[in-house]
Amino acid sequence: MITWPPPPPPGPPPKNSSNSLPSKGNVVSSSPPPPPTFSFGAKDRSTARSRSPRSLRPNQSSKRTPLKPLHWVKVSRATQGSLWAETQKSDEASRTPEIDISELESLFSVAMPNMEEKRARQRPSVAAKQEKVLLIDLQRSKNCEIMLRNIKMPLPDLMSSVLALDDSIVDGDQVDYLIKFCPTKEEMELLKGFTGNKENLGKCEQFFLEMMKVPRVESKLRILSFKIKFLTQVADLKNSLNTINSVAEEVRNSVKLKRVMQTILSLGNALNQGTARGSAVGFRLDSLLKLIDIRARNNRMTLMHYLCKVLSDKLPEVLDFNKDLTYLEPASKIQLKELAEEMQAITKGLEKVEQELTTSEKDGPGSEIFYKKLKEFLADAQAEGRSLAFLYSTAGKSADSLAHYFGEDPVRCPFEQGFVKTFERAHAENLRQMELEKKRAQMEAEKEKVKAAAHKEDLLEP
Repeated sequence: MITWPPPPPPGPPPKNSSNSLPSKGNVVSSSPPPPPTFSFGAKDRSTARSRSPRSLRPNQSSKRTPLKPLHWVKVSRATQGSLWAETQKSDEASRTPEIDISELESLFSVAMPNMEEKRARQRPSVAAKQEKVLLIDLQRSKNCEIMLRNIKMPLPDLMSSVLALDDSIVDGDQVDYLIKFCPTKEEMELLKGFTGNKENLGKCEQFFLEMMKVPRVESKLRILSFKIKFLTQVADLKNSLNTINSVAEEVRNSVKLKRVMQTILSLGNALNQGTARGSAVGFRLDSLLKLIDIRARNNRMTLMHYLCKVLSDKLPEVLDFNKDLTYLEPASKIQLKELAEEMQAITKGLEKVEQELTTSEKDGPGSEIFYKKLKEFLADAQAEGRSLAFLYSTAGKSADSLAHYFGEDPVRCPFEQGFVKTFERAHAENLRQMELEKKRAQMEAEKEKVKAAAHKEDLLEP
């Protein structure tokens, strides 16, 4: 699964200023270069008129190039006696300076730049960036953009793949992150209420708008995530269930293991004779690891070492009983509780697929492919689910029978590999000790031989 980089720490919340509209979101922009200084005196006005025929009073309208907006909080109603009421009088209006629109457009236009300007923008510069309207929380927006950079595909194509249940474009981890960034109800309402140019919205907002085109997008993403992971999840669970069935059969059929357990029972009863623990007919499996804790008086060996010695002397053919238990190591890593949770997750997932299939049938033309693909997937998945449920039931019975075989509680997991490892280690240590003693005996014999030869020579001397 693609590990996404952890999101950056949350920053301070954006502050509303007097020239921002809360209902329209926060505006992020770089300050444009300052316009040239000019005066609004009568002489200058006449000069401006002679230079440019395109001059308008503020209350006039004309078809012109779009300019960068000033996001102020406007006054809609002028209170009597206020400055704004005064400026509406005819004599005041005539004193309002005319604006050189051509100059304004050259300074504050948002029109597409020509090729020269485009080349200049590609060169390193401190040029003003295109304004973006951000409606979504700044930290969430940043994290969303990080996620989108990892997907690296156009948003419409991304949503088309969701509607087509196409798992060849995104993996399970990526879909899970898409689910994390599904727009909330509040965010959707905020975007629906935006009346400005949607092209000016940020990447996160654009992404949310694309997601909102898909009916119940979060539900469909969860279905896609389930579909992507389904076959792997089923295969892993089947492998674990088959392992349980196999190890249960191996343990019950191992005659060598049975002899080892009987020998341990005899040793334990011999040690506990005359006590409340004596005369036992069996023992709990967790007692096996306690053999290593009981040390001999000389502190050189444990009861586990002694068990290996007894078996080596009396039943050497059972020392390799671990070869009968090839599935014990993988089975020791399996937790029955986790298998139950995985089986439950698959069952509930199939139920949700059924519910979504019923609901998406009424979504209209846009969801026809989704409905068709989901119906095909559900038919195959339900067949896999039935096969898995049968195997799960069989493995459960195998685990129960194995627990009963050892007189254990069926809730407990009887696959203990620790005993086998400590047994093998103790047996290997016994062999090394025997080899050392053998070498020591040989060395002593050689010394005695040399000593005897020297004594014989002394006797032969006159």
